[in-house]
Amino acid sequence: MKLRQLLPSPPLTLTIIGFWMLMVSELSLMQLAFAAALGLVVPVFATRLDREFAGIGSLRPVPVLVLVVLRDMVRSNFEVARRVLGPADRIHPGFIWLPLDIRNIHGIAALTSFISLTPGTVSAMLSDDRRYLLVHVFNLVDPDALVADIKRRYEKPLMEIFP
Repeated sequence: MKLRQLLPSPPLTLTIIGFWMLMVSELSLMQLAFAAALGLVVPVFATRLDREFAGIGSLRPVPVLVLVVLRDMVRSNFEVARRVLGPADRIHPGFIWLPLDIRNIHGIAALTSFISLTPGTVSAMLSDDRRYLLVHVFNLVDPDALVADIKRRYEKPLMEIFP
């Protein structure tokens, strides 16, 4: 077995050892041996994963996107609280399949995070072909308007960032 196969990423190995020792906060021979074992095993398996590297496009939309997400989080908190504290018949939960135009897996991951960070919505599943995202909505009134809103507010800027 070649050294490169046994130790495919020395920086990753050292990082794993360092983080393990920080997490356990105990300097002992046993913990150091376990950290070294993790540092040797994890990179070997990690090299077998199918990697998609993030291609970064324009960072111009980032500041506005951050403000939009923060504003939506605050506004949604108040809306969810208002509905939860009000009559139960005013809540209409449901699922929607959001068709995706974005293809970059890192952009999709960011989109699912933004959706799940916004109270009242949660990303539930990504289709195998990565063309649809299943979203649970706390109060689903107009599915078409919600899809258009997510695509305009989140997906479009993410497509500029992750082409």
